[in-house]
Amino acid sequence: MAEQNIPVGSTTAGSIAVAAESTVATRMSAPPSYDVADFPVPHGREEEWRFTPLERLRGLHDGTAVATGEGLKVVVEAPEGVTVENVGRDDVRLGKAGTPVDRVAAQAYSAFEQASVVTVPKETVLTEPIRIAVHGEGGTAFGHQVIELGAFAEALVVIDHTGDAVLAANVDYVLGDGAKLTVVSVQDWDDKAVHVAQHNALVGRDASFKSVVVTFGGDVVRLHPRVSYAGPGGEAELFGLYFTDAGQHQEHRLLVDHNTPHCRSHVVYKGALQGEGAHAVWIGDVLIEAKAEGTDTYEMNRNLVLTDGSRVDSVPNLEIETGEIVGAGHASTTGRFDDEQLFYLMARGIPEHEARRLVVRGFFAELVQQIGVPDIEERLLVKIEEELEAAVA
Repeated sequence: MAEQNIPVGSTTAGSIAVAAESTVATRMSAPPSYDVADFPVPHGREEEWRFTPLERLRGLHDGTAVATGEGLKVVVEAPEGVTVENVGRDDVRLGKAGTPVDRVAAQAYSAFEQASVVTVPKETVLTEPIRIAVHGEGGTAFGHQVIELGAFAEALVVIDHTGDAVLAANVDYVLGDGAKLTVVSVQDWDDKAVHVAQHNALVGRDASFKSVVVTFGGDVVRLHPRVSYAGPGGEAELFGLYFTDAGQHQEHRLLVDHNTPHCRSHVVYKGALQGEGAHAVWIGDVLIEAKAEGTDTYEMNRNLVLTDGSRVDSVPNLEIETGEIVGAGHASTTGRFDDEQLFYLMARGIPEHEARRLVVRGFFAELVQQIGVPDIEERLLVKIEEELEAAVA
């Protein structure tokens, strides 16, 4: 029922760990809570923190980080018919999609002053994307963002992170019955930025949610996408692309909680690493609860190690509490360039330098195509080219 495909490359530069025996139910050291006091200060021995360099979080994990005012600018550009509001902490829509599951997320929820709520009314089908620009100008900030779609609404949202900041945030996606939401979250931070966020998606009956997470910049980026279902027939597709450079730590921790019958999920994350100290972490947790008959789920993580000195930790976890499912499986692969692909291209007169570039571009192509926003796709392809100049020049 559960499939594992875990070839580990011959290189010692990349490593992979698989812990399918660790169940989702026991992975968190404390129950979900909005109160930061309910979470102990992590020390790095906890399951959910063992890969994270706590000393580089700039105090987000232990309460010493303090918001510094106008260090973060958020600009929302929305088509006609979309409502954009700044609301106070007492707004009932906040936290509707999920509760903080670790101390940083709880700290962000306890510390933000105003939240941004973007609402797409029911049966509204947008032909232009909603664009949310998050730009850091130094300092520390705590944020909360809500994207809510009414029944049978359709929207594409681009959240673009740039500049320099120490940011802890919660982002909620709430989909009404039959709604369709695509979210593209781009982390293109400056080199010293720190970004820790929990993304919560609540998918309504027969609704469709697609997330595309793209991570290039930052010193430390730790994202925690989570999906649950509010009714049967929901679909979730989670795609991710990351390019980890020397000294960077990029961590993506996913949970899909199949808590409702007859829902589907599909997860594909791909990463490339280069340079001394580059560290990528991917944790993929899928829980199929006893009541979730008819579930169909699959998750895959692939990593391409371009140079010595890089490390990958890839941990797929699948917990199944009912045998009445359509299908469930996971796969994880880590390795260097495919020698057969290189040989094929070079045998046709393509120089090795260009052949390597073509292999990497092809590795990421299917995920870039999932974005669906031409200017963002073009920008990311340029970014990949810039990374490749350093990787295989």
